[in-house]
Amino acid sequence: MSWKNIIGQQKQIRVLQKALETGRFAHAYLFTGHEGTGKESVAFEVASILNCRSTTTGESDGACGKCPDCLQIQEFMHPNVEYVFPVESALLETSDSAKKENKRFTEAKERYDALIEHKKQNQYFSPAMERSMGILTEQIITLQHKALFMPNEGSKKIFIISQAERLHPSAANKLLKLLEEPPAHIVFILVSSRPEALLPTIRSRCQAVAFSRVTSQELRLWLQTNRPEIIDPELSFIASFSRGNLRLAWELMTNRSENPSESATLVLRNQALDYLRSVLTTNNFHKAIISCEQISKNLSRSDLTLFLAALLLFFQDANHRQINPDFQELNNPDITDSIDRFARNFKNTDYFRISTITEDAIRAIERNANPLLVFASFTANIKSLLQKG
Repeated sequence: MSWKNIIGQQKQIRVLQKALETGRFAHAYLFTGHEGTGKESVAFEVASILNCRSTTTGESDGACGKCPDCLQIQEFMHPNVEYVFPVESALLETSDSAKKENKRFTEAKERYDALIEHKKQNQYFSPAMERSMGILTEQIITLQHKALFMPNEGSKKIFIISQAERLHPSAANKLLKLLEEPPAHIVFILVSSRPEALLPTIRSRCQAVAFSRVTSQELRLWLQTNRPEIIDPELSFIASFSRGNLRLAWELMTNRSENPSESATLVLRNQALDYLRSVLTTNNFHKAIISCEQISKNLSRSDLTLFLAALLLFFQDANHRQINPDFQELNNPDITDSIDRFARNFKNTDYFRISTITEDAIRAIERNANPLLVFASFTANIKSLLQKG
């Protein structure tokens, strides 16, 4: 990896580059910003730069991505890089070999390994085990022990703490002690989408770097440069669907079909429009309810959020064309006729309210709400809000 593979965040990269080049890199950083802005990918790039063996690659270019150290970091196997995220307590019960045979430990380890594999595939994914109570005290105690050992000459140990706002109170206090008397060979990078949930004393001991949401234009430009095989309408879909969330954008890129007309995003978009037609058909509301039952049962949570995002983008297009019939920067340029027809037929629609309801449904799905209940409520709400004019 190198700096050029970071999407957006040019101002933030320049700040970090200058600190690295001048030898004024702080002992502790707090990377903040919305989920999917690329905070962790930048943290791992910093870790790679501080351990890279390449003599031809400087901080201005980033790490080489090919030397043994860079490859180990990519595989989460480098002794100088510790990656901490919320895990289950069963994983920490390893004081003797017998416990490793424990069923709870074995099953937890399998779930942990699956998350790490997902992280390897998608650098913007932030793993967290569902049964975790947060970042536990034992995890920070492990960091304290590892901080006692010096890294190889000329390198640094990097402790990357993902979702730092989920530190257990006792774990936060132990981390605070490390930050108060930081070993010279350690760099702490705390990553958080909710920095206000961290102890003020922890925040005060870190240099904050705020990451901004990546714009669709920035993502589109990066795709055109680095993934030229992705063309419109799929290109516009990925840039629009992700809505600044690089985790989602990366999954769309990874799971895309070789045939752009059959891409997962377009298939879900078309399913979403079929569902919308069933909602709008007069005296046919029962079919819409049946449809939302099938949707909630057959789609994964990630697909459900994409499904709702497709509707949100369609509503945005209709709103734009209703306000300005010549508006060209559509999320769905391949179905302009359908957008215009919808805009003409539903002139009295409160698009702001519909967008709010759709966003609420997306958040509910992301927070593990019951999909069927979410979609049943969403269906009833948009049915009442969509009025022909």
